[in-house]
Amino acid sequence: MSEAVATDGRHPVDTPMAPGPSLLFGLQHVLSMYAGVVAVPIIIGGALKLPPGDQFYLVSAALFMAGVATLVQTIGFWKFGARQPIVQGTSFVAVSSMLAIAGKNQGHEGLQIIYGALIISGLVGLVLAPVFTQLLRFFPEVVTGTVITMIGLSLIPVGVGWAAGGVGSESFGQPKNYALAFITLLIVVLIYRFLPGFFGRIAIILGLTLGTLVAIPMGMADFSTIGDAKTFQVPMPFHFGTPQFETSAIISLVICMLVIMVEATADILALGEITGKPADRETVANGLRADTGSTALAAVFNGFSLSAFAQNVGLVAITGIRSRYVVAYGGGILILLGLLPKLGAAIAAVPMPVLGGAGLVLFGTVAASGIRTLKEVDFSGNANIVIVATSLAFGMLPIVQRGAYEHFPSWFRTIFDSGITSAAICAILMNILFNIIGRKEQEEGPVFSYGPGIGTITDEDEARLYRSHGHNEKPLTKDNGINSGH
Repeated sequence: MSEAVATDGRHPVDTPMAPGPSLLFGLQHVLSMYAGVVAVPIIIGGALKLPPGDQFYLVSAALFMAGVATLVQTIGFWKFGARQPIVQGTSFVAVSSMLAIAGKNQGHEGLQIIYGALIISGLVGLVLAPVFTQLLRFFPEVVTGTVITMIGLSLIPVGVGWAAGGVGSESFGQPKNYALAFITLLIVVLIYRFLPGFFGRIAIILGLTLGTLVAIPMGMADFSTIGDAKTFQVPMPFHFGTPQFETSAIISLVICMLVIMVEATADILALGEITGKPADRETVANGLRADTGSTALAAVFNGFSLSAFAQNVGLVAITGIRSRYVVAYGGGILILLGLLPKLGAAIAAVPMPVLGGAGLVLFGTVAASGIRTLKEVDFSGNANIVIVATSLAFGMLPIVQRGAYEHFPSWFRTIFDSGITSAAICAILMNILFNIIGRKEQEEGPVFSYGPGIGTITDEDEARLYRSHGHNEKPLTKDNGINSGH
């Protein structure tokens, strides 16, 4: 089925596609996020000095739980799942905190402490999920556009690291890595230019496949790990022992969970803008329940914290495939990869530079989507241009200057070492300062740029944000008390 609205009036997000294209587009989602999913268990497993067998187990468990969480997020279960085309993967937000735990506790004991803290942090987030929806009215276009742009900008360095060969690799930064990445990027661009339609929509998967084929004669493709992986493996609860509940670890990972929830909220709102089906409070709350509940469940089955993957937001934007059922196919593929480690090892054989070449297109598309959202914002006065400029600068700080906050407290670093979270917090607070409590009826003279009028939260936004079950308040608009401090 095409991406047009179905004859029964369903939105493209809720419209299934034929199994063949769904499988292909779902695989494309998996390929674009695979490296991010397996990176965290490999990093943590190495820090804990686990043997190779245990590390393979962690990778399989991470893939399996990412698939389960993706199905919950896309298909939905009761009040769990945003029912958007969201791919869930292992979050990097908690990596630094988990590494700190691993530095004090090695082997299985370290994993037990990590999993105990993840279970508690996931449950805390699950309880707080409905409260987070109260923040939704503070996410107008000037905030969501800024955050979407920041998501793309913060991911570009990741793509550059992949293109260079993967941070920490012996060949990092060598010209051959950049050459392979450029060839992959060029393949993707040429497909978009000369093969529109169906082939254009699978340009990423074609680029990854052809890029890997190019890597073989260059001696840059390694398929040896396929033979070392097991044929079949089912993740079992508490495989590494009973969780331990250590107070300091719990506090650290609860803070990380709050950061993940901010990022997840931004991703859900971004997808709402990209798909043309704006997210309301119920959608955000259900998405956060899936995020946090899946994290608690993942800890039981030897996975790590889960969150929406921003790179897949870019894939939705660049392909135009908005059906959540397509992403559900990707969730099924992730579960299969978790059960069949040899298949997972085959996907992992895609060279890092190839992923980097495709990733640069994807991540740049996310930033472009944010800019497209920002074009709906009025920039005639000072308010919105200052909000965007300051938030992007604040978000870029930890990206362009690594270690900028190394002398700050650990709780501060946990929050603000993420450019996405830094920009989101700054944009929200400045929007409150300029457009809510500090808003003036008269227009200001433009200082930084010229536009048609002062930027505000539109009446349509207010009506959407206040539309929920049992909510009888009149939507807040310019004409019914915006200056009352309500």
